[in-house]
Parts: sequence; structure tokens; C-alpha cells
Amino acid sequence: MPFFIRNKGRGSDRNDTKKFGKRPKDKSNDKISNFKRKRSHLDEEIESESEEEREVIERRGKPDFDDSEDEKERETATDKKIRLTKQYLAALKNEEAERGDADVELHEVVSERLQHDALEQAGRLHKIVSDKFLPPDLSRIKVMRGHQLSLTCAVVSPDGRSAFSASKDGTIIKWCLETYKKVHVIPGGRKGTENKHVGHTSCILAMAITSDSKFLATGDANSLIHIWDPSSCQLLNTFEGHRKAISGLAFRKNSHQLFSAGHDRMVKIWNLDEMAYVETLLGHEDKITAIDSLTRERAVTCGGRDRSVRIWKVLEESQLVFHGHMNSIDCVSLINETNFVTGGEDNCICLWSVMKKRPLFTYKNAHNSSGEGSGQTVEENWVTAVASLQYTDLIASAGSKDGNIRLWKCSADFRSLTPLFSIPLVGFVNSLQFSPEGDFLLVSVGQEHRLGRWWRIKQAKNALYLIPLPRKDKDS
Repeated sequence: MPFFIRNKGRGSDRNDTKKFGKRPKDKSNDKISNFKRKRSHLDEEIESESEEEREVIERRGKPDFDDSEDEKERETATDKKIRLTKQYLAALKNEEAERGDADVELHEVVSERLQHDALEQAGRLHKIVSDKFLPPDLSRIKVMRGHQLSLTCAVVSPDGRSAFSASKDGTIIKWCLETYKKVHVIPGGRKGTENKHVGHTSCILAMAITSDSKFLATGDANSLIHIWDPSSCQLLNTFEGHRKAISGLAFRKNSHQLFSAGHDRMVKIWNLDEMAYVETLLGHEDKITAIDSLTRERAVTCGGRDRSVRIWKVLEESQLVFHGHMNSIDCVSLINETNFVTGGEDNCICLWSVMKKRPLFTYKNAHNSSGEGSGQTVEENWVTAVASLQYTDLIASAGSKDGNIRLWKCSADFRSLTPLFSIPLVGFVNSLQFSPEGDFLLVSVGQEHRLGRWWRIKQAKNALYLIPLPRKDKDS
């Protein structure tokens, strides 16, 4: 009850007392108070009896609950943390025992794991692994054919056992990476049959898969996003909202939050747990060509001919803008939460930090056979695909027409790139992706570029290439 209402009547009583003395007792009020005391006493007795009867009924009609469940209900927040910590330590001990490292002190394993998780979460994890890789044996490269037209995109499942590829014919193929054979084919349909055909009826330009392999997302030139079940390849939902072609898809790591980018210059956020649209982000002045995301609730995009890279901070409702390429920026890939790499039409590869608006390092003529600093420029060989083995110093890039895939070593301060080796392929390399453990590189190759038909290499194969990446510490 508000203060001014509660004191209104009482104030008048006090004033009357000061003027006229004490008010005479009202015997009727005493009778009412005595009745209330008796009534409350009866209510207490009835309530106690009903509780006893209720307990007896519960004991007779329901089985006893486990003591463990009662303990969980009674445990405090501190007790819960202790219980979860013990479970985590037991899981680590079992993992190390399975690996044969039982002699390793448990506290060393825990400290190393916690340090790894903390650095990864902060975006500062940087493993030095590039020196361990050897040039692959070209005879061991696996070629998987099944698409009629040029492949445009491909993804590897988080367990590394299967892959999904898509092409200009609207077809999606699921591959087994142990037998290198087709597991399932989702055929493309004819234009105008969108309401009848289950799948895409136009060129597929983007693809992404969740870190738990629960959802697969594909986007096409008809501005449609299809959500699939990766295990059964069944269509779950279709998102409509973009006005032009979908050029990029990325899932936030360890979540079901989907970022989509299109030629309509918009970035959209979707919640796949609810199968719902969340919001739209605006800022680019030209069509968006690529998008990527990691653990934090943010995404990085490149805006093609507006020559800008933008980091979208969803929680802060803000964006960071970066400039550095001379021409269109065609591809981007996050190395960690604070650093990323881009490639563009100027045939340059740039290393960036979220703390600097300009590139930390630019490697010019990255896919020119004459090498950096030769003075020759090959406009047809602009960088069309980049990929990073996340949280490491290994980066891969591809030129549009030269077909060569080049692997690079990124310095710890992200201020230099050192060429490691080159892998020759015939055709347009339209996408690159490392396996989760870095054991192989998945490459989408076609006779044409994924965004146009400026050239055609007839001798090229429209195929998915799996390139093994041997290491010095493993059998090659």
C-alpha cells in the first residue's frame, strides 16, 4: 500500500487524539479481534492435519524419489560448481587414459586445457603448426565427381567424416570421406518450380554447417535459404527475406545462430532453434561477397566493390569498418576472434587486426607466377578464396584462373606471410576449407567462376578435390 494512502487515516486519528484526548475503547472491535484469533487457531490446526494426510497419500500413491535428485534440488550454486568441476576432471582423466597418457599429471592436463579454452575464448590462441606440413603427393589427391556444372561451395562436417558440395546446377551432394562416394543427392530443379520442387532451382552460392552437425544451410541466387538435416538430408525450413542472391552463410560456433549475407547489401541474423528471423544489419554500399563467424556474437563481411570489411558487433549494436584493398574484396576468413585474412581483385592478401583500420600486412601479387615485386599484374588471377586453419598460423589461398592453391605461414604478430608450397590444379578454385584437424583441404573446382561466366576452362573438371596435408610428425 502506498505511503500517502497508508498514513491518511492515521494522521487524522493522531490529530483527534491531541485535541480531545484518548478515544474510548470500542468493545465491538475487541469481539472481532477475539474471533479472528480463534479462527486463525482453527485454521492452523486444519492446515497441519491436511499436511499430514497429504504426506500419507504421497507415500502410499507415489514411489519414493532418489536421494540424488533431492540433493540436486537442495544444492547451492557453490555445490553445483564443485559437482560440475569433479565431473569435468573425471572426464579429462578418462580421455587421457584412453590416449595412453595416464602418466601425465592431471593438474598439467587441466591447466593446459583451461589455458587453451581461455585463449580461444579471448581470441588470442595461436598455434604454430605450419612448419610441420609437407608438400602433398599429387597422386594421393582424391577427385569426387557428380555435379554437372561448376562447384561453387563445400563444407566439411565437424567430425571430418563427410562433406557437402553444391554447384551452379542447384544440386547438393553428401560425400563419405572414407570411401569418397556419394551418400545422398538432392537434385536441383528447373526455374519456376520453386513451389513444387524440394530443393534449389538456381545456382547455389553459399553453404554452412553447425558445429554439432544438426543443421546445414544453403543459399541460392533466388534469395532463398534452405535449412537441411545433414544426417537425413531432409528439408527442415526455408527462409525468405533477402531481395537478391545469397552470397555468404556462416554459423556462430557452438550455436544455432545463422548469419546470411547477400547482393542486396544486407546481413541478416536467424535463430534456427526457433526457426525465426532475428534482425537485419545495414552498412555496406555494394553487394556483400563473403561472410565468416566464430564463437563471439559477431560476424565479419567484405563488401565487394565498396572496398570495405566490416565487423558486426551484435550485442553492442555497432560495426567496425576497415579499408585497405585497392579493388573489390572477394573473400574473408577469420583466423581467430581478433585477426582475419582477406583476398581481393587487386591480387593481394591482407592480414588484419580488429584494433587497426588498415591492414597489418599486405602481400602483393600473391597469385602471380612472377612473384611479388615483379611489377607484373595479372588481373585475371585475382584472389577468389582464402581459408585459415583457425587458431593456427596456416592459411590457404586460391587465384581465380591460375588454379594454384598456395599455403602460407602467418607470423605470430600477423605482420608477415611466408609462402610454404603451391598445389597445382586445373580450373577455377571457388572455395577452400580445412578439415577440423587440418589433415586435408577441401577444394571446390569448376570450369567457370562461381559468380560469372567470363571465361571457361574446358579441360577442367567440375569436381570436389580432397588434398591430404601430410605432416612431419605423422606418416606421410
